[in-house]
Amino acid sequence: MSRIGRMPIAVPAGVTVDIAENNKVTVKGPKGTLERVLPAEMDIKLEGAEVVVSRPNDLKKMKSLHGLTRTLINNMVVGVTQGYEKKLEVNGVGYRAAKAGKKLTLSLGYSHPVEMEDPEGIETVVEGQNIIIVKGIDKEKVGQFAAEIRDKRRPEPYKGKGIKYADETIRRKVGKTGKK
Repeated sequence: MSRIGRMPIAVPAGVTVDIAENNKVTVKGPKGTLERVLPAEMDIKLEGAEVVVSRPNDLKKMKSLHGLTRTLINNMVVGVTQGYEKKLEVNGVGYRAAKAGKKLTLSLGYSHPVEMEDPEGIETVVEGQNIIIVKGIDKEKVGQFAAEIRDKRRPEPYKGKGIKYADETIRRKVGKTGKK
C-alpha cells in the first residue's frame, strides 16, 4: 500500500479545498489560489478538516498515481499557506544580479547582460549582488523558473563560477599541472 498516498492531508484554518467534477481541485488560502486537474481515476474526498486520497485498485499505474496525487494536493496546501522559495547564488568575478521592477538583469561574463522577466505568480528578490531568491505559491513554477535562471550560466567544475542553488555542492576538478 502506498504509504504516502494513505496519509490524510490536514487542511489548516483559513484554507478551503474544493473538489469539482473530473477531480479539479481548487485550494484557496491566505497567499492565493491554486487549481489543478488531477488524475480522474483517483478518489479524492474532503472529510472534515482533511483530504483523503484513495485508489480504485492495485494496478501498478494506480499505485504510482496514488502517492503522486496526494503529494500534489499537499504541495498546493503548503503553497497557499507558507509558499515556496528557492535560493540561488551567483559566483564569479564580475558576475552579478540586479532587479528593476519585474526585470532581473544578470551579468554573467557574456558580451551582453541577460534579462529575465518574472513570470505570472513568481517573484524574484536580489539580496546583495549575488543572491537571488525565487518565491511563489506554486512549487512547480518556482522550481522551473529557478532552473531557467541557473541554466543561463551553470556552475563549472574548475573554479565554481556560475549560478548554483544555495544548497548545491559542486564537484570540483583539479586543473592542469605544469610540465617538469
